[in-house]
Formats: sequence, C-alpha cells, structure tokens
Amino acid sequence: MRRTVVLTLLASLGLLLAFAASALAAGTDDGEGWVGEADDRIITFFSLGVVAFFPIVVTLLSLLQAALDRRKERRKAAALRRRAGW
Repeated sequence: MRRTVVLTLLASLGLLLAFAASALAAGTDDGEGWVGEADDRIITFFSLGVVAFFPIVVTLLSLLQAALDRRKERRKAAALRRRAGW
C-alpha cells in the first residue's frame, strides 16, 4: 500500500515537472521575467544570492545539529545517572 502511494506520488511529480517548462514558456511576455528584462545586474545579484544562500543554510543546519547533539548527550547522561543511582 505504502509503496503504491510513493510510486504514484513520484509519477505525478515527474509528470508535473515534465510539463512545467512548456506551461511557463507559453506566456506572451516575450521571455520577460517577473522583474522585467534580465540584464547583467539582475543576473549577478541573483547568482550572488544563490551563492550566499547555501553556506548560510549549511551553517544554520550545522548549528542546529550541534545543539541537538548536546541535548541528546545530556539526556543520555541523565538516564545513566538515574540507572546508576547517582
């Protein structure tokens, strides 16, 4: 049952991605994006945003993992103290 649901979701996502490009290209704006014509300045700032996004996400997720590991170690130490009777 679960395998069928996963396969159906994957097939649906694949079809959605396959037809998304043609649906987005069917507009009549002559290739102009949401912010107007894409000149060098827009492309540069967008690319810098993408480059900055990934190190920021990696740093934040690493900090989150470190905090969760410290929490896990405190729980394990408390359980050990309870079991040992200290």
